[in-house]
Amino acid sequence: MKICMLAYAFYESDTRIMRYAETLAQRGDQVDVIALRRENQGVTGMVDVVNVFRIQRRSPNTAGKFSYLVEVLLFLLQAMVLLARRHVVSRYQVVHVHSVPDFLVLAAWFPKLTGARIILDIHDLLPEFYASKYGAAPDSLLYRSLVLTEQVSVIFSDHVIAANDLWLDRLISRSVQKEKCSSMVNVPDEAIFSPKGRTRSDGKFIILYPGTLNWHQGVDIALRAFALIAHEVPEVEFHIYGEGPHQASLAQLVQELGLQTRVRMNGFVSTREIARLIEDADLGVVPKRTDGFGDEAFSTKIMEFMALGVPVIIPDSRVDTQYFNHSIARFFKGGDERDLAQAMLALIGQPELRNQLASNALEFVERNNWGRMKVKYLALIDSLAAKRAETFGPASEIAGVIDPKLRGR
Repeated sequence: MKICMLAYAFYESDTRIMRYAETLAQRGDQVDVIALRRENQGVTGMVDVVNVFRIQRRSPNTAGKFSYLVEVLLFLLQAMVLLARRHVVSRYQVVHVHSVPDFLVLAAWFPKLTGARIILDIHDLLPEFYASKYGAAPDSLLYRSLVLTEQVSVIFSDHVIAANDLWLDRLISRSVQKEKCSSMVNVPDEAIFSPKGRTRSDGKFIILYPGTLNWHQGVDIALRAFALIAHEVPEVEFHIYGEGPHQASLAQLVQELGLQTRVRMNGFVSTREIARLIEDADLGVVPKRTDGFGDEAFSTKIMEFMALGVPVIIPDSRVDTQYFNHSIARFFKGGDERDLAQAMLALIGQPELRNQLASNALEFVERNNWGRMKVKYLALIDSLAAKRAETFGPASEIAGVIDPKLRGR
């Protein structure tokens, strides 16, 4: 099959998109990805077995709502043109669009008009995400407009994927029919996130946060927690890898807390690089806030730490307490820097507890990995493509593409 992925994201740093695309390509499908471009990246290129079109540069630290909207709309228009041109040359059977924002699915109007099936993959619920990011109340015009945008985008799509079961229920309650929607938790790809062997032997104890630097991620909470214990554990350092709109304010906070020699703020590194950095860490921390969007947003970082044998501290958010328990992760009271500091101290001082958590978490990941989840995803792709073939007939670009054994699914 020929499949297109569309995302207002940097392909190399989005593990969910990479995992989908590489899984399809590795079984023999032709996969195009339309995404953002970093400075010094080429417009087109192959990443492993995936053809990536980087159609627009974007500053990862864009914070203003209007500048962000302008960038997204420009991306939408460029993606619409490229999708139509590529589809005319050789038709896509499926276009898999990743939000946010949801309305990116509209870029696929021409492929849809000529038979392609459209998947809307909702990584983050648009109304809740922007309400948290820009302080919009649930009864505000902005919030209601975003709900309407979600509903229109869902109607346009042939299938909707929700990133967790909480959001699946939310979408079913307000935007989508149950039979048109499924949930796929963002589990790590074991081809990347599996132990290869630690390489660090410097005698330090490294606490690590890898990810975006948005307000809801709560990295400032982790910095304040670390400041409370830094004098008690002089061998410990806190390393941060990532970029985002709060990068400058976090750097300023490091200065204010006097942690310049104990905290390292690093920029973007690729997914494969971050996997090795995680494995070399001693403790992971996912300090996201639980008083808004973060309470229901599933963080892939948690299972990435687990898959690499690194114990992790996580908040007692609604979504995390649904999927994890105290045998595989150390919880702290969300938003409470003192409780997080105590959790850090407890794990720093108890290597046996760290080892037990890491061992239990590895077993958990083995039971809930991408090897199992991808069967569900590939079945969805094949089912949608089969419906397209039944509807539009054996056109030259369709004939022979779908394995007859899959038609009975």
